[in-house]
Amino acid sequence: MDGRILIVDDEKDMLVLLTRIVTEKTNYIVETEQDPLKVKELLRKHQFNVIITDLKMPKMDGIAILDMVKKIQPSAIVVIMTAYATIETAIEATRKGAFDYISKPFRKERILITIDKAMEWLKLTQENVALRKSIQYKKESLPIIGSSFATTSILKMINQVAKATATVLISGESGTGKELAAKAIHYNSNRKDKPFITINCTAMPEQIIESELFGHVKGSFTGALKDKRGIVEEADQGTLFLDEIGELNMVMQAKLLRLLQEGEYKPVGGLTTKKADIRFVVATNRDLKKLIELKQFREDLYYRLNVINIHLPPLRDRKEDIPILAYHFLEKFNSLNDKKISDIDPEAMSALMSKSWPGNIRELANCIERGAILCRSDTIKISDILPQEPTEHTSPLFDHTIYTLPFREAKGIVRKAFHNKYIKWILQQNKGNISKAAEQAELQRQYLHRLIKEENINTETFK
Repeated sequence: MDGRILIVDDEKDMLVLLTRIVTEKTNYIVETEQDPLKVKELLRKHQFNVIITDLKMPKMDGIAILDMVKKIQPSAIVVIMTAYATIETAIEATRKGAFDYISKPFRKERILITIDKAMEWLKLTQENVALRKSIQYKKESLPIIGSSFATTSILKMINQVAKATATVLISGESGTGKELAAKAIHYNSNRKDKPFITINCTAMPEQIIESELFGHVKGSFTGALKDKRGIVEEADQGTLFLDEIGELNMVMQAKLLRLLQEGEYKPVGGLTTKKADIRFVVATNRDLKKLIELKQFREDLYYRLNVINIHLPPLRDRKEDIPILAYHFLEKFNSLNDKKISDIDPEAMSALMSKSWPGNIRELANCIERGAILCRSDTIKISDILPQEPTEHTSPLFDHTIYTLPFREAKGIVRKAFHNKYIKWILQQNKGNISKAAEQAELQRQYLHRLIKEENINTETFK
């Protein structure tokens, strides 16, 4: 991604060195400032992605620069440079909102890695904002979430057919959102202010489905103590959604065919024919043509229903929709569970992207709900959403999509995944003792502690 970096240091040689390091290996625009008192003017004049500032400077120190950036450009990332003697102050700066600190003397790779991490974080933040805006847009228009080619094609089809009166057959696997598509058709039609009524043909017993659909008259059967209006009458002028139409018995299929053809029906036990003006939308996860061959579904009814067909592909065939769906469900379950989770860890998102989702959107919703309940921070981790699955099967290292990313982006994701897994393993081996873990890993305790903080790992869970 393109970016603009501001480097603040009272030593001119340091500014020259850092500029050369950054510009030799990246395409970022670099600006420098030797006088910290002039930083405020620069912040008001230009938008920066990353500000790298020395901690100890005359006139104004790095902490003051950090506070200034947070007020003027709160979305910018601040990195503190410091000598080893003032490392504790630098750590304090990270608690106040600095993204990271770099101790002097440093290797140029350390500078470049930190900048890459900062830019990656900015990219993720911007993507999250875009996802939330997209979610809000979908809420204000159609109740279908997604930005893939398949989803946008479905939305266009719904917009095109909504205002017609023709019957719509929605096909697709269980959990793909067939009822949402039916609602989208209704609420974008001329009948949007009239009833939208749903019948699940699987859930309704055969003995009562005719009475529920068409109503009955008093005394028509045992227990019919008074006249009852049917669902068809309730749906008059509106939309009737028949879910799992393939489960309807042959007798009811014949009665439904008459209603579709003539707009007429009779209540159970009644002699008077009634009229109904209804828009029919039906759905199935079964192959109706195969049911016709098996003599389990009427061919004439099939052609009456299949005027317009909308097929909802499974989630595994439109994985581009997974991030926006995940954040949509996160927002929903935040509200339901009184949580304030703001993000999904990149490793967790990669795991979501790599699953096949046999339960489709419904399964994804359940997964995010579990994550929202189990999450103990402001970011959902892979252990929150997939607690029973081996990490190696969901690691970006084993997800082929990692190879489709730019090298630096892929490297950043793999590096983060490695840090997270290695640190958890080493802490588990040493029962959460950071000193012993650092010794075994041959790392400085201070550096391991910083990695633990970066990965938001709770050491208490390993004790």
